[in-house]
Amino acid sequence: MDIDFIKMHGAGNDYVYLDLIKNPVQLDFHSLAKKISDRHFGVGGDGLVLIMESGSADFRMRMFNADGSEAEMCGNAIRCVGKYLHDSGYAKRNEISIETLVGTKQLEIVKKDPAGRAEMLRVDMGEPVLNGRDIPVNVDSNPVVGIEVQRYTGTAVSMGNPHFVVFVDRITDEHVLVDGPRLEKDLIFPNKANIEFNEVLDRSHLSMRVWERGSGETLACGTGACASVVAGVLCGLIDRSVDVRLLGGTLHIEWDEKNIVLMTGPAEEVFSGVYYFT
Repeated sequence: MDIDFIKMHGAGNDYVYLDLIKNPVQLDFHSLAKKISDRHFGVGGDGLVLIMESGSADFRMRMFNADGSEAEMCGNAIRCVGKYLHDSGYAKRNEISIETLVGTKQLEIVKKDPAGRAEMLRVDMGEPVLNGRDIPVNVDSNPVVGIEVQRYTGTAVSMGNPHFVVFVDRITDEHVLVDGPRLEKDLIFPNKANIEFNEVLDRSHLSMRVWERGSGETLACGTGACASVVAGVLCGLIDRSVDVRLLGGTLHIEWDEKNIVLMTGPAEEVFSGVYYFT
């Protein structure tokens, strides 16, 4: 059997995308995600994303991490989904609603290239979840600021998926690659957690690296950038409109006066092809 795929990335956070509107196949997507995400024996990526029809929004998105686990939401992936829907002609407007496991998200195309293809998109990420049991984290607090997990003090935030945000003087490989996997699986996080390490450059700029739940270190994490800005504001370290510098690029995050987090960033198609499997 074979299936068409599209490879796209948002600030270096790369996924393999399947258009199930055109080709509504039924597969074991958990197993396929592990195989197709393999960077040596598959297409290669941080996971697999399905673009689908929806009964409640304009379109629907499902996403799977590279380890085959299904995730609730991905900020970089949803921008790429929006780009594909626009550039392929499925979406006729610059505003698109996309159903996810954590509700419907609203996207807006804010910049196009000379050929009219979507280049920069803004996503209404909704309100951050700050109550401990709803994130979830095994702490009865709202918000969950200054909790001790292993040797770190950090802040827990959900942007549809759970994050533990730590601020350090200088981010090192040991933070991300050694401590990140341990923190992800700490028993304080019943559904595991994405782990963000941040340096405050000034009140409107952060530098961030992320150990992403189910995928390892990725070049960017949109929900993680949102969670980091929320955590930074709660800790009094930054303002509410911030550029977050990631290994793969920069995202602009704003936590507005209505308690809504807005994320603006790029989306790019890299290549397309046919994946053959048995």
